[in-house]
Amino acid sequence: MIKTIDRLLDHQTMYRLVLYYLIALLGTAFVLGFLKLVPHDPVMLAFTTGLMLAACWITNRVFAAVFKVPANNESVYITALILALILDPVAATDLKGICAVVFACVWAISSKFILAIGGKHLFNPAALGVALTALLLDQPATWWVGGNLPLLPVVLLGGLLMVRKLRRLDLVATFGVVALATILATTEPSQYAAALTETLGSSPLLFFAFVMLTEPLTAPTTRWPRIAFAAIVGFLFAPNIHVGSFYFTPELALLTGNLFAYAVSPRGRLVLTLERIEQSAVDSYDFIFRSPRKLAFQAGQYLEWTLGLDRSDSRGNRRYFTVASAPTEQSIRLGVKFYPQSSAFKRMLGAMKPGSTIHASQLAGDFTLPANPQTKIAFLAGGIGITPFRSMLQYLIDSHERRPIVVLYGAETQQDIAYRDVLGAARRELGIRTVLAVARGAERGQYPGYIDARLVRLAIPDYLERTFYISGPQAMVKALRDTLLAMGVRRSKIKVDYFPGFA
Repeated sequence: MIKTIDRLLDHQTMYRLVLYYLIALLGTAFVLGFLKLVPHDPVMLAFTTGLMLAACWITNRVFAAVFKVPANNESVYITALILALILDPVAATDLKGICAVVFACVWAISSKFILAIGGKHLFNPAALGVALTALLLDQPATWWVGGNLPLLPVVLLGGLLMVRKLRRLDLVATFGVVALATILATTEPSQYAAALTETLGSSPLLFFAFVMLTEPLTAPTTRWPRIAFAAIVGFLFAPNIHVGSFYFTPELALLTGNLFAYAVSPRGRLVLTLERIEQSAVDSYDFIFRSPRKLAFQAGQYLEWTLGLDRSDSRGNRRYFTVASAPTEQSIRLGVKFYPQSSAFKRMLGAMKPGSTIHASQLAGDFTLPANPQTKIAFLAGGIGITPFRSMLQYLIDSHERRPIVVLYGAETQQDIAYRDVLGAARRELGIRTVLAVARGAERGQYPGYIDARLVRLAIPDYLERTFYISGPQAMVKALRDTLLAMGVRRSKIKVDYFPGFA
């Protein structure tokens, strides 16, 4: 069952999954409104949602044109639908309410442009929009999506799917534990049961954790800062927490956490200019870009890449890809595998010419070399999943740093093997051995077939002493992780390459 769910999730981008989740919540609320199971009139809800979508779309188009950046419609729709779920619906005759709704939308979208300091978002857009609406227009968010028990099953089911997709259980769990602990610590013991029932069943805690907290642009990108961020927001989320006479609302708790996230996260969006394209293997190409400034990153990390598509498809105009170049190289290298039915994003990427530009941001990832250079490592790569290892190996070559590494690299054919030059240089200069597993047409000295338990035992006799890094197609990554666990490798010694969307 879990494998089936993961397979379905792997075919959806992060943005598209969030969008479907929000649509499901609003659709359910609309039906429940006709059944009188939620307090909001479905006609008002439909009108308000349409108004918010229009206001957000227009605002985004205007600012995207002014700032000359690609417009991301999915992000716009997500912001609009979040606002529709946390602000009360308004009637078509309620001029004051309409003004408040439009005001929230304009500020939410415009903040993505005017409050992107150094090219990085400072605040969660929806949270800022409703905070300013409450402050300036006295129209606070009610977070009604969290106060309706009939909606709870949809909130919970969709939210768990999102956490599974994003792999942000550490973030959500930390927030939930800290928020509940703080609520109980500021509540009379005799009221514990009532406080827990109210918090879990009639407050925005779950929706807030699943949707608002996990928003990637305004949360830390690495694990421990991410956990600290969740703890800060969880503490301030508790309704009894105050500074003097000032009490925090959910949106103010999140905005405070966003300041911390900004302080500890990498800065900015880069506009990269294509210098050249190199073929690394059959149907695989490296796009080498020139950056206006040096990108400070660790080998193995990834970026979110954005193209301005004239006509997008269901995959959207953003992708997460590992940076294939090393931190020691001047250019930024993107390695991509193309398939016959490629997305609109990949088709446009493949059509790029020298001088074309692409936007890159959201540097993140913990799939990096261990701090201790004496740690024994095994790299297990499949197909284009060799890219993070290309980055690491080139970095070690340039730094003249020797580490006890063995590389197992699986490919379908000889023509699918990428970065032979880097693998060869790592062997000659650093003594790093690569064993190629070729499914069809293996040559002398290569392993015929796919990477499996037998190959691991043959090529890495001391495998129980090593930390394994696995990168490649998701099915391969999961299968190899299960294989290593069955062989007795501790879970803590297995690291898998992950980013919140697949290409």
